[in-house]
Amino acid sequence: MTESRYSRQILFPGIGAEGQQRIRQARVAVIGCGALGSVSCEMLTRAGLGRLLIFDRDFVESTNLQRQTLFDERDAAAALPKAIAARRRLERINSEVQIDAQVVDLTAHNLPRLLKEAEIVVDASDNFEVRYLLNDWAFQQDTPWIYGACVASYGIAYAFQPGRTGCLQCLFPEPPGAGSLDTCDTAGIIAPVVHAVASFQVAQVLKLLAGEPVPPNLFHCDVWEGTWRCRRLEVEDRSRCRCCGLREFRFLKGSAGDRLVRLCGRDAVQISPAGAGGVDFGEIRERLARTAQIQANEFMLRIRVEGYEISLFPDGRSIIRGTDDPVRARSLYARYIGR
Repeated sequence: MTESRYSRQILFPGIGAEGQQRIRQARVAVIGCGALGSVSCEMLTRAGLGRLLIFDRDFVESTNLQRQTLFDERDAAAALPKAIAARRRLERINSEVQIDAQVVDLTAHNLPRLLKEAEIVVDASDNFEVRYLLNDWAFQQDTPWIYGACVASYGIAYAFQPGRTGCLQCLFPEPPGAGSLDTCDTAGIIAPVVHAVASFQVAQVLKLLAGEPVPPNLFHCDVWEGTWRCRRLEVEDRSRCRCCGLREFRFLKGSAGDRLVRLCGRDAVQISPAGAGGVDFGEIRERLARTAQIQANEFMLRIRVEGYEISLFPDGRSIIRGTDDPVRARSLYARYIGR
């Protein structure tokens, strides 16, 4: 390691020479390499991390370039997988960091194997299914993970620390219903909020690696309105939580995850979200009015977007036509329905 490269970081009292050495020896995983993931990966690489693990299932598109800072027009034209494009760019930024990038859709079956070497995990995913899986694994393995999400101009982040804080299920016992939350593809997003949330996430990672205490602060911001707030968020009684209290880890066992089925001969994939409850057709129609063609009756909402057709049913089940790839189908569902 070239000490002069990190001299300004070492001068910072919270890190110092000892903290920098810990950073240099650390292994951090980033789940998702879209907006939050690309910004977080770049900051961690520039900070001199020892090993960076990147997992992403998607490919670069021109609409990504406005906020996903690791990619350029050549990546979009070639439709490169984001993990691969990110690795190539990061290796040019800092050749001292070992970059392990995989094009993969995280599931209950492969997540424990893929994350087994991670000391800290940064959440930059686009759906709650992965977050609940990650939460189960992290609290089973006593591994901190840093939650982050942003849409439009609003962002939120929190450091979950097994043994010190509650977990995601303490706050939200069940995943939100399909279609109940806005996404970047329905409400838009501006780049400044991405950088704000990713900066908070990476700061928590560096503090943990440097051995500094990380308070249980929930970070909120709205960069358009100019509001910033941190409030202490603690769970007083975790004993009844199914994850960190009772240690059931039902999402990790695969008993609560979404079910995906290829529909043979139909170039389609059926997705049946776990715990979706019902969906509000009116709300979804309103959110997608500017981005998709929509037909509806009381039994089904038919959404045509990006050359695909998404048939959405009242219970959250969906048939996505135009692909037989479960990874692509899951990505479309997350982007337009909101899980």
